[in-house]
Amino acid sequence: MARCEAVGCRSGWGKRVEIEIRVLGEVTVRGATGVVDPGPARQRCVLAALAVEVGRVVPTQRLVTRVWGADPPHRARATLSSYVSRLRTVLARASSSPGGGELLQRASGYVLSLDDMAVDLHRFSTLRSRARSARDEEAELLLSEAVQLWRGEAFSGLDGEWVAAERDRLHLERFAAEADLIDLRLRNGSGDDLVAWLAARTAEHPLDERATGQYMLALYRAGRAADALEHYRRHRDWLAEELGADPRDSLRSLHRRILASDPTLDAVARPASTVTPVVVPRQLPAVPAAFVGRLDELGRLDIAGDASFTTTVVSAIAGNGGVGKTWLALHWAHRRLDRFPDGQLFVDLRGFGPDGRPMEAGTALRGFLDTLGVRPGAVPADPHAQSALFRSLVAGKRMLIVLDNAATADQVEPLLPGGGSCTVLVTSRNHLPSLITRHGAHHLALDALTEAEARALLTHRLGAARADAESAAIDAIITACGGLPLALGIIAGRAQLRPGLPLSLLATEIIESGLHALDDETAGLPAVLSWSYRALNADQATAFALLGVAPGPDIALAAVAALLDRPLSVTRTVLRGLVHASLLEQDSQGRYRMHDLVRQYAASLPVRDGGLARRRVLDHYAHTARTAMRLVHPRMRDFAHDPGLPGHAPEPLASREQAWLWFRHEQRCVLAAQRLAIDLDDHRTAYLIARYLYPFHFMTADFAHEVESWRTALPAVLRLDDPTAHGDAYRSLGWALCSVGRLDEGTRYLDTALGIAEETGDDRCLSGVYIAFALALGDQGRHADALRSATQAIHLISRTEPSPSTSTARTIAAHHAARLGHHDLATAHCHAVLQELRGHPDRDIEANVLFTLGLVAIGTGDTRHAVTQLETALALFRDDANTFMQADTLEKLAEALDALDHHDQARRHRRAAASLYLAQQRQNDLRRVRQQESNQSQR
Repeated sequence: MARCEAVGCRSGWGKRVEIEIRVLGEVTVRGATGVVDPGPARQRCVLAALAVEVGRVVPTQRLVTRVWGADPPHRARATLSSYVSRLRTVLARASSSPGGGELLQRASGYVLSLDDMAVDLHRFSTLRSRARSARDEEAELLLSEAVQLWRGEAFSGLDGEWVAAERDRLHLERFAAEADLIDLRLRNGSGDDLVAWLAARTAEHPLDERATGQYMLALYRAGRAADALEHYRRHRDWLAEELGADPRDSLRSLHRRILASDPTLDAVARPASTVTPVVVPRQLPAVPAAFVGRLDELGRLDIAGDASFTTTVVSAIAGNGGVGKTWLALHWAHRRLDRFPDGQLFVDLRGFGPDGRPMEAGTALRGFLDTLGVRPGAVPADPHAQSALFRSLVAGKRMLIVLDNAATADQVEPLLPGGGSCTVLVTSRNHLPSLITRHGAHHLALDALTEAEARALLTHRLGAARADAESAAIDAIITACGGLPLALGIIAGRAQLRPGLPLSLLATEIIESGLHALDDETAGLPAVLSWSYRALNADQATAFALLGVAPGPDIALAAVAALLDRPLSVTRTVLRGLVHASLLEQDSQGRYRMHDLVRQYAASLPVRDGGLARRRVLDHYAHTARTAMRLVHPRMRDFAHDPGLPGHAPEPLASREQAWLWFRHEQRCVLAAQRLAIDLDDHRTAYLIARYLYPFHFMTADFAHEVESWRTALPAVLRLDDPTAHGDAYRSLGWALCSVGRLDEGTRYLDTALGIAEETGDDRCLSGVYIAFALALGDQGRHADALRSATQAIHLISRTEPSPSTSTARTIAAHHAARLGHHDLATAHCHAVLQELRGHPDRDIEANVLFTLGLVAIGTGDTRHAVTQLETALALFRDDANTFMQADTLEKLAEALDALDHHDQARRHRRAAASLYLAQQRQNDLRRVRQQESNQSQR
């Protein structure tokens, strides 16, 4: 095309653009030959996602998420590639360049390689930016051009989460541009010609005080003072009803002036400056050189900045030391300088620093007043008067105020403007909740960098060649630094100072030395964290240090209460203080965790009675695990446990459901508590924890963790003078190893357990070994050998008093008899077990018996009865959360349903079984059921 309409003579650019991408309305492409259809909706969404970031590489995953959302289809990337190829054809038709060369592929994604002015959205933003620094007449022309670029709502005809969020953001920008244009026209004497436009805007946004004031002034100038006063009354009533608030001072003042027929409303007077003219303040420190990522956070700051045009926007960025709060604030500020033509103020409030003395708000205020041209003799002595003067000076100005490193909300509040044109960024290690409740601040909790962002930071600092050549060392550094920008920056700085030093040596240093490797002469990570630690009260400091040595990757409130020996209510208050100080995080489940490097620092702190605290939390986990085991498997052999220290406070679990929920949340912590028992030389507790975890691991087929728990327990058990426990540990570890396919190693442990049981003459222990052999042999498909082992176990148990093991052994024997086609024997065992269960119900054993009876029914051709038995068994297994047996039952149920020609239902069950086998890493079972599915589909 000869020239884009929006870059014509009024803007004075005159730049020729061959292709124009329009997104401020329906997404279209316009070229020299006219409008070219960009294709179907998702293809247009790809174009829009690239156009928003024209000239910049958009990562493939980001494009996929923007087009398909958080749950894209399996072939999303392949479909995206197809869309890109078609868009190249579209651009080629619109351009004189062959092949659509404007849409390029890069290693990490795609880039729309066009001038910014080729996209109407970027022309709109540039016109707005130029208008802010232009004289009124020129600004009015520029904003008129900007507003006229809109042809409807942005991305019209497209849907999706990203589209909706961008559309909302751009709607706010459009609304603001229109408001600025109306202000200019009112300032230039307009009124009557704006009434219709403003009537529509106030109808759409009845609570917007800026639009209300504009409408009242336009009505007054149109000779409709009574209508202006009536609209004020309605607006005041709406505010009271919807928000419980009154109109702001500026709107009440306009109301009074209309009542008084103030002649200055016909021509706006320009007030004389009451301060010495000064250069527009530009106090922002230099932009961070190595800033990467944080796209979501930058987007949230953008949205917050556009969220209101009648109230001061406050964004509070919180996070622990070294996470990059100041870098984020400065990077965003420098990217958005065009929004603040009246200047930027910056102050480090020293909330956390080497001397531990935060700056007083009055000191910061006097610095701002000096910058704004207030003569020293004119500064009021009263702090409240200083704040009032500051608010007067910035009222009506488009300014950015960055309050960095704040300690408390009280330090911040005197520095907040009172008008509606400024934006304030506050950074703090504390969460400053009162800024949210009292001032409506937008809270942004900053977390560590993602792995990709950390890699980009190191690559930027060290160069792509060095990063690529030592990618393994880069991976190790990223893992050790845990995504903290300060830690990554310290390591990168050392690498830059010594370009010949292999990065692997730096990686080894930080892995071996941990936090000490991140010390620095000026502001190393230990020093930065110490500033936060010094600000804690005594209870918070003790809790912080103890949490550093608590077992597990995270911790629940009840476990912390045991660690601290405090009531839950007191513990909750202490933890809330640590969360507000950004030294602790709380997730959506209510659990608490520390960043790894913060935890290293906490663990290095001296703490009184730390050994007793660790003992209490160990008792908490062990005793609660015992309670959970007894709820989940009530007939399992119980083990006596020491009562533990006062204050360990086991959780009061009252049902199987609560026990399962506790296990799912606490499994990793209980395994860590088992290792803590080893550290404390509490060998029996280490053994008992493995015993308590067994039913959970078995029912969820989590045999890898079962192996881990018994490998941890075995050395401790062998230090006990208890041969029965020795045999139990060898047996349990041997069976767990067989269950993960390590048959030779597992069999050796079972043989050792067998030798111990035979030597001690303990029939109960010996029967347990034979049961384990039966389970291991059955997993190998050796059903005859498994049946012999189970039968031997039954014989041994019969010589002792009855126990739950009798039912277990008979159930195993019945199962393998059924597999071998010995249906009468299997049925006899099953009925014997059901008889035993009458006095001692056990849903898991009952479900296994019903499963075996289902196998017998399949084997004897009674398929309908098989379906009934297996469906009942499946329901019981699901109630018990026994996913291991759910998989087997689903497979056999599918077989029975196929025999009844219920193929669709059978296919669903078989696929569900395959999913469970895959999750449980049961590869042989998975191959078998997939082969069954293939065979069935070919019939």
